[in-house]
Amino acid sequence: MKPIEFFLAFRFLKEGHSQTLLIFSGATAGVAVIVFLTSLIVGLQESLVEQITGLQPDVIVEPEDDGDTQPLYSAQSGEQVFRRTEPRPGRIDEIDQWRPVVETVGEDPEVVAVTPVAFGPGSVVRGQMLQPIEVRGVDPVTYTEIVDIEDRLLRGEMRFDDLGTVIGYELAEELDVDLGDRIRFVVADADSRTFTIRGIFDAGASAANQTWAYVSLREGQSMLDLGDGVTAVQATVIDLFDADDVAERLQVMTEHDVSSWQDVNQDLLRALRTQSASTILIAVFVSISVALGIASVLVVTVVQRRGQIGVLRAMGAPMGTIQRIFLIQGATVGLVGSIFGSLLGTGLALGFNDFVRDEQGEVIFPIEPSPTIFVLACLLATLTGLLAAVAPARRAAKLDPADAITHS
Repeated sequence: MKPIEFFLAFRFLKEGHSQTLLIFSGATAGVAVIVFLTSLIVGLQESLVEQITGLQPDVIVEPEDDGDTQPLYSAQSGEQVFRRTEPRPGRIDEIDQWRPVVETVGEDPEVVAVTPVAFGPGSVVRGQMLQPIEVRGVDPVTYTEIVDIEDRLLRGEMRFDDLGTVIGYELAEELDVDLGDRIRFVVADADSRTFTIRGIFDAGASAANQTWAYVSLREGQSMLDLGDGVTAVQATVIDLFDADDVAERLQVMTEHDVSSWQDVNQDLLRALRTQSASTILIAVFVSISVALGIASVLVVTVVQRRGQIGVLRAMGAPMGTIQRIFLIQGATVGLVGSIFGSLLGTGLALGFNDFVRDEQGEVIFPIEPSPTIFVLACLLATLTGLLAAVAPARRAAKLDPADAITHS
């Protein structure tokens, strides 16, 4: 492109006054909407994923289904038999030889932490109150690498010495207990033990806050009558969204059932895909609206500049030069609009964080506009402006010089 083409393009924009201001405002508003809504939806998705996966492992190994039961009656030729296998009553499935499983899982290059867990149903007794709970026997050193309960502690610490326990704050409020108080846990086989509350956490999920009660791995195994067994081996991986591939690899290497967080959160993944699709649709329709606005203003500019375009053509300016003048205008509008729109969208996002909070004054879900969003918005807006200018540019280039000068 020649310097004269840039000079004339910017001069036309400068002389447009109200039209130029209108077209820049439209592009800025469109980009601001894209940046704000994209940041909003991305922030919501990250918050949902963190909330869901923050309380569960990326990969979990559980006891294989008991498929060794023999039917009471075998079907004969031409017969059909309907059969249902009932689980063993009062018995929790367990992994007896869990240490080799831990070693196998830990050897996968994508796994960064692995821990055994013993969990099962029980009840907590405090005076006349009886509340259902889930007893979770864990090794605090390795378990906190999977689910970081320590960062979620409101009071106390993750300590299990002398029959210590860590419970959710909603359960503590329901029982009217605090650090140092003693509560009694009862499991299905009537085994009961008294524990001292060492810590109180807020997991960010009501179900966990109301029912989870952490004890040491040894106490969990003993209370749930697991002997030296565990109910699961849990792991976390480097990339959250590679958990499915890791689970598939581990399934080949162990006889137990291996699943990923994606397997048990299909509804969440579908919701995330739907949100992503809606974000793309919003960006497309906003871009179309911005493109129509830019094109309409440039068409008006072509009509207003007929005489000047005719003079340029009469002086020997080729059609390509005329086209490029208007293409530069469209790209400039898109680029400048994307810069101001990104700033405006960022301001709206940060304002959303400041003004939209929950009852405790905490941010509902943090919105942090990403530089990637800015770059994509700039590219999209610039391309939109460029494409929107194609039709007006071709129209301007096809003007007959004599006719344009005569009717200007």
